[in-house]
Amino acid sequence: MSYGRGMSGPQVERFSRWAAPDLSARSYTVERWLVSVGIIGLEALTVHPLGRSGRGLLIAVLLVVNCLFLLLRHISETVISSQTRFVLLGLGAIAAAALLAAVPVGETYLFAFFVAGHAGYRLTQVRAAEIAVTTSVLCTAVLLYRFGLHNGVWTVGATTGLAVLIGMIRRTRQNALDSALLAAAAAERAIDAEARSAVLAERSRIARDVHDVLAHSLAGINMQLELVDALLDTGDLSRVREATGRAQNLVQESLKQAQWTVTALREDALPLLDTLIAMLDSSGLRDSLTVVGVLREISPTPTQNLLRIAQEGLTNAARHAPGASVKVTLCYNSDSVALEIRNDRAARPPTGEVGSGLGLVGMRERVALLAGTLAAGPITSGPAAGGWRVEAVIPA
Repeated sequence: MSYGRGMSGPQVERFSRWAAPDLSARSYTVERWLVSVGIIGLEALTVHPLGRSGRGLLIAVLLVVNCLFLLLRHISETVISSQTRFVLLGLGAIAAAALLAAVPVGETYLFAFFVAGHAGYRLTQVRAAEIAVTTSVLCTAVLLYRFGLHNGVWTVGATTGLAVLIGMIRRTRQNALDSALLAAAAAERAIDAEARSAVLAERSRIARDVHDVLAHSLAGINMQLELVDALLDTGDLSRVREATGRAQNLVQESLKQAQWTVTALREDALPLLDTLIAMLDSSGLRDSLTVVGVLREISPTPTQNLLRIAQEGLTNAARHAPGASVKVTLCYNSDSVALEIRNDRAARPPTGEVGSGLGLVGMRERVALLAGTLAAGPITSGPAAGGWRVEAVIPA
């Protein structure tokens, strides 16, 4: 016999990847209905006498009532409250005992078993125990009255209440399944949230990369083109050529940085030292790099972020301190890698190009995502006083 509740279709579809096939909603529903129909058919064939008057009519009415109470197990908890179900099952126990008393022949005790079993599945332990005791007492009293103490038939009535244990076991099993389903759904939601978080993090990373490549250069190019437009009205062709040349230089720089960005986006494992050397060579800073510590490979994410910080630092140094000496130090520590970029005071006035103001913000975001530290600010003492220093330390 079965007292299981059906699971919804979506729950079964999610759970079917690791749950047993016989735990599906359809199998539970079909099983319950087959058992119910089988019991009703068995009782209809074995209960006698049935008639339209007298005792036969009484037995027929009691049989119909007990069948209705049997079908109560198919009604959801959302339709019938626990209190109402407790009352109905109490009446079902009385109806089962009455049918047992009225029928001389038949398997009528099965209704009592199902009442107790259903109580064990649907009700709390205390309420279920009350229904089970009521069922056993009523059925035992009826059988003792009919067959006497010396006939062992009364023991059947005494055991009808034990079916409550079957219902409790099925309820415990169903609760375990429900908990597993909830855990699986929670895990699926966590995976979805993690995937969404990864997408957002990737979008932020791409946004920083786009900023590193385009924001500074496009702002400078736009300023030079506006200057060219203003100078055309004055007829000062020498200054027009100068502004046009600066714009062309910015375009070349943007193309060079775009190449680095595309490379970094396509490759997950750029060699840090070799890439940094190539970056400095292309910027005309071939001899500005100093390496401290024992070289070792580090994971792709710290590598990519250190290269981005180097690119941003070198761009800022070229823009805000033209002609200044630049020193880059790469230090391999036991548990981290530090990158420092220092530039002296400008050898000539800046060209007037301005950035977006988000360069340092992007650097801090990169370092914070890796639980590192970033120090950036002017140099106030020493030979490089008046210059600028950026140092990023990332665990690696």
